Amino acid sequence: MIVQSETWGNIPLLHIYNEQTKINSPIIIFLHGFESAKEHNLHYAYQLVNSGCRVILPDAHLHGERDENLDQVEISLRFWETVLTSIEEVGKLKQELNNRGYGNEQKIGIAGTSMGGITTLGCLTAYPWIDAAAIMMGTPGYVQLAKAQIEQFELKGFKIPLNSEEKDNMFQTLSTFDASIHMKNLENKPLFFWHGVKDQVVPFEPTAYFIESYVKQFGNENLVFIKDKSAGHAVTRKGLLEVTKWLANNLA
Repeated sequence: MIVQSETWGNIPLLHIYNEQTKINSPIIIFLHGFESAKEHNLHYAYQLVNSGCRVILPDAHLHGERDENLDQVEISLRFWETVLTSIEEVGKLKQELNNRGYGNEQKIGIAGTSMGGITTLGCLTAYPWIDAAAIMMGTPGYVQLAKAQIEQFELKGFKIPLNSEEKDNMFQTLSTFDASIHMKNLENKPLFFWHGVKDQVVPFEPTAYFIESYVKQFGNENLVFIKDKSAGHAVTRKGLLEVTKWLANNLA
């Protein structure tokens, strides 16, 4: 496996492939979780590259090589700034893939864990060129999650540095990428969801409700939903193997 550390525009990333990878091999942009970094998902890349894919692992805004030495409270308050920046940067990565001759005829998938899964869902509302997407421990309801996060911060005694109008503006912006509002944008896309029922970080219930609503509208022909009854906020090895196999099969 060849792991190249590169910077595309201002985005540090790992570009991963092997000697069998072809110019027309499927491409997967894999997005890491909150307070993680690109190199922490190399185990996903290993499985995907050995299944015939090219993998791009970017560092999210304020993470990895882009760390600004923020404490947990500071980086938590900028969670949505990170997500929205990552959605924009996925578009930039797609353009850079085109410029490098990789993204013209090749199928492209987006996947991510936790914050990366949340970002993947936002990307699905924005980019019709995504051929398949895998969401692990992500939730589609941006506005619902943001309101819950603010409530939790305030219960802990932290003052959110936004007035009512600024909060409303933030919710309006988030609603643009809220997959629970723009479910139609996900129709006919191969989608894979994995979520632990005992997840205390990104609650399972909103994801389950979204899946139920999606199936009622569009059926489950293109959808895989794996709920692990014993898992919390961590993808199991079985889940890793299932999602990487699914991605490789759906992008072949």
